[in-house]
Amino acid sequence: MEQQNLRPGYLTAHQTARLLGVELDTVRQLVRRGRLKRSGGSPRQPWYAVEDVQALDVERRSLAAA
Repeated sequence: MEQQNLRPGYLTAHQTARLLGVELDTVRQLVRRGRLKRSGGSPRQPWYAVEDVQALDVERRSLAAA
């Protein structure tokens, strides 16, 4: 269930997982490992900054291509 009052420039955990092409649990692991940080929301429905998610996506793609 996605929040209706999500601020522009932020993604839900589900949107983040879709953008990265990973499972929701992988998003949680990225947060635990310090590779992605929460930028708002609540502990059960965190938000992530679009810029942070896009930077992580570029990083992951470049590592996969190497």
